[in-house]
Amino acid sequence: MNEAIHSLVQKQKQYFYSGETKSIAFRVKQLEKLKAAIKEREGDILNAVWRDLNKSEHEAFLTEIGFLYNEIKDMIKNVDHWAAPKKEKTPLSHAGSKSIVYKEPYGVTLIIAPWNYPFQLAIAPLIGAIGGGNTAIIKPSEMTPDTSSVIRELISSTFDEEYIAVVEGDAETSKELLEENVDYIFFTGSVQVGKKVMEAAAKHLTPVTLELGGKSPALIMKDANVKLAAKRIVWGKFINAGQTCVAPDYILVHEKHRRKLLKYLVHYIKKYYGENVTGNGKFPKIVSGKHVDRLANMLDEEKVYYGGRFDREERFMEPTVMIDVTYDDQVMAEEIFGPILPIITYANDYDVIDLVRKRPNPLALYVFTESKENEQLILEHLSFGGGCVNDTLMHLATPYMPFGGVGESGMGAYHGKHSFDTFTHEKSVLRQTTKFDLPLRYSKSKATLNTLRKMWE
Repeated sequence: MNEAIHSLVQKQKQYFYSGETKSIAFRVKQLEKLKAAIKEREGDILNAVWRDLNKSEHEAFLTEIGFLYNEIKDMIKNVDHWAAPKKEKTPLSHAGSKSIVYKEPYGVTLIIAPWNYPFQLAIAPLIGAIGGGNTAIIKPSEMTPDTSSVIRELISSTFDEEYIAVVEGDAETSKELLEENVDYIFFTGSVQVGKKVMEAAAKHLTPVTLELGGKSPALIMKDANVKLAAKRIVWGKFINAGQTCVAPDYILVHEKHRRKLLKYLVHYIKKYYGENVTGNGKFPKIVSGKHVDRLANMLDEEKVYYGGRFDREERFMEPTVMIDVTYDDQVMAEEIFGPILPIITYANDYDVIDLVRKRPNPLALYVFTESKENEQLILEHLSFGGGCVNDTLMHLATPYMPFGGVGESGMGAYHGKHSFDTFTHEKSVLRQTTKFDLPLRYSKSKATLNTLRKMWE
């Protein structure tokens, strides 16, 4: 047992038991402090993300910071309403009583963050933890050390560690944290590690939210606006060099659109990233040389239509399009999580159902169609975490809809009210009157049984 980690967890438990984190005024004040701290260090955050992943200022603000401001604003505005006890209906058999549901914080929460959006995916769950009235321990990714350092400095200078703390370290540190008996675990990362998190949580029966991933398809139906589809897929796929859990992982396109799609994909790659992505130094980096190797192993030179160049030392891979791909190819064996875009063709719109079902339920799905019938075909017959019709990624940038997976792509959801709900337990309480006591539950007569039947049937 790591004594420092164990001591931190116990310290947070005692602080939570003091009750201070539960008042709405306290929660709002902490959210305001968090927002002020982010604004004060915005430049440091942007620089850290640039050093770790070579993200431009525009992309880093868009994907790491701006979204958080919106989430904090929404939480501050609504937390008093969301936290208020809710009266529920009471059946006739419970005459004289009142039914109330209380939104109760769990206690000590553990947030394990990934490296692909290292600031946003550490702080977004924290907003829900604070809003829910909990304490929190954040474990940033060691793969993005500069951002991890900024998170540690921001949190330590803004909050006491008995309330919110950052623990840095590698996979062994995460393992030690997971051995502790915390009250809630929020994990974002790979399916493989998610299984280990769930296994560790099972030892203490700790509730979890798992934000995982999978191969998220982009479906271009026969009636789609192919040019607009290509434009929005290129943007969604290659932002952060494809290292996005909801990036379009592969395209399923009707065979009649194949040539047109390829033309527009190349057009928009060049428009967004220039004719020579290799030499401009502006494309985001792959997180490590090891991940460059992993991506390079997915390439089949005979199927590379555009791009394909990479540099392990520079942690670089250019936007790449692969054609004539089949489900047997290496690139379809696992989530790509990089700037490789495989294209698979199909002949009949109904074929896409079976093709998508060849893989586990994806975290996201994107369908491009001008037809309500095709839209309903996809939405009614395929299971996925969330997605868009005629767009990519934008569904996760709103605080008003839940974001999460299903099956292998995860469990639980967050953003906005759903973050608040994730970090609180619904405690149901029946308040019974003492002014009278109905005899129905005590009597065993036939007449009483008949009365109960009339109430409940």
